[in-house]
Amino acid sequence: MNPAIEEHLATNLYYDRIFDCEAAKILPGEYYFTRKPMMIVTVLGSCVAACIRDRVSGIGGMNHFMLPDGEAGEASASSMRYGRYAMEVLINQLLKAGARRENLEAKVFGGGNVLRGFSSINVGERNARFVRDYLRSVNIRILAEDLNDIHPRKVYFFPETGKVLVKKLIQLNNYTLVRREHDYASRLQANPIDVEIDLN
Repeated sequence: MNPAIEEHLATNLYYDRIFDCEAAKILPGEYYFTRKPMMIVTVLGSCVAACIRDRVSGIGGMNHFMLPDGEAGEASASSMRYGRYAMEVLINQLLKAGARRENLEAKVFGGGNVLRGFSSINVGERNARFVRDYLRSVNIRILAEDLNDIHPRKVYFFPETGKVLVKKLIQLNNYTLVRREHDYASRLQANPIDVEIDLN
């Protein structure tokens, strides 16, 4: 695997006692895919996650991106922060792992309006619109979605079966998630990416 891609592969693996299975937790700018019967989990605010799987083989994965797309020609567009790149990386990794493009299906989540003041245009709405449009453009059917609204979500994805559980976080007693996304967004603005990755 290309080392530049591998660094964005989630490394927070653990055993989840509640669901009695292996699990991978992904953070903003990360993704994870697997052939094994396990769970992939993330917490979303304005970010969006696409859960994509091969409905026949059960190979599947999830990404977690912050912004829809970079400017064409910018090196920073080749970054997991951007939806277009995050979708391409996940789909390509699934295909390399043995998934078949014609069997791919998706469920998409996130895009909550939780980062007020981050942009004059609601980042969550832009992310939600992007993920729908992108999947339509590559002919991957969206089976389910839970997008927009004002609440963060915790998403549990079981690629082998395609099952997804979503927990709306109605009341946040602390602002950990909002702070995490805001800090991530600030780091992205302060640290542009200068590396280009060729997926061909």
